[in-house]
Amino acid sequence: MLQTATKTLLVSSSSLVYRSICQSLRHYCNQSSTKLRVSEALAGAELGKNVRVQGWVRSVRPQKKNIFLHVNDGSSLQSLQVVGGAELNDPLLTFGSAVEVTGTLRKSSHPQQPVELGADQIHVVGECNSVDFPFKIRTRHSLEYLRPLPHLRCRTNVFSSLLRVRSEATTAVHSYFKSNGFLQIHTPTITSNDCEGAGELFQVEPSGPDFEEEVNFFSVPAFLTVSGQLHLEVMSGSFSRVYTFGPTFRAENSQSRRHLAEFFMVEAEISFTQSLEDLTKVMEDMFRSTTEHVLAHCADDVGLFHKHVTPGHRDRVDAML
Repeated sequence: MLQTATKTLLVSSSSLVYRSICQSLRHYCNQSSTKLRVSEALAGAELGKNVRVQGWVRSVRPQKKNIFLHVNDGSSLQSLQVVGGAELNDPLLTFGSAVEVTGTLRKSSHPQQPVELGADQIHVVGECNSVDFPFKIRTRHSLEYLRPLPHLRCRTNVFSSLLRVRSEATTAVHSYFKSNGFLQIHTPTITSNDCEGAGELFQVEPSGPDFEEEVNFFSVPAFLTVSGQLHLEVMSGSFSRVYTFGPTFRAENSQSRRHLAEFFMVEAEISFTQSLEDLTKVMEDMFRSTTEHVLAHCADDVGLFHKHVTPGHRDRVDAML
């Protein structure tokens, strides 16, 4: 009798534990948050649902009953406003710190922001000493000030916008050539050719403990490419439309803003052309389609440059279209 009762009790206890685990799992699944990028949150994705956003703090404003902060993850020029109770304030929650915020994405009552994140949890995943951090809240730093800070300047509006525009422009260039039947060729970065014939080359030599001072690694002088044109011309004997888009290096002894030691260059070759217009049409169409793509996908970023970096250039851009 006692043994039977004990077995019954054990089975009953196991059943209770099993039901408890199932209930906990169901509760967790119902309460689990959806990870969103800031750009997705600002677009209203998962509105009214429990979401999780990760990024870097752009501003912190603690009040008596609430705390307000703006979080940006680089996916958008605009930051997402986070609103939480005063109990969520943390001494480590400073400008520049990395955070993970979980809460409900809801409509904002403020006319200048469509949504806000009502925070249930704010977890600081990366501290930032605001005293040593070289950037200050709501301060527009000059390009000269940002130049010696390559590891941090991408957090500023001007550089993050620049990189987003460059990324979309690169996508648009590849998309144009792809849709117009061009084959992409990866031309070599290290070459023995002096394509431009000017002799302004960066020579490549091996370096390391296993190499002697006078070692002929390539058997011929090798340089960083100044152009992929010669390689494309060879390929155009087999493919009627080819292009390359990659890094180019020029050892021009000039310190002006119009001369760069390294830059990305687009080059294309078309076989069986009938007139110069065949080439100029490709160039014009590529510029126009790339510009339209950037304006459509980076409107805020382009607007930032037209307002603060190159005022008055918007008319030139519109004239291209």
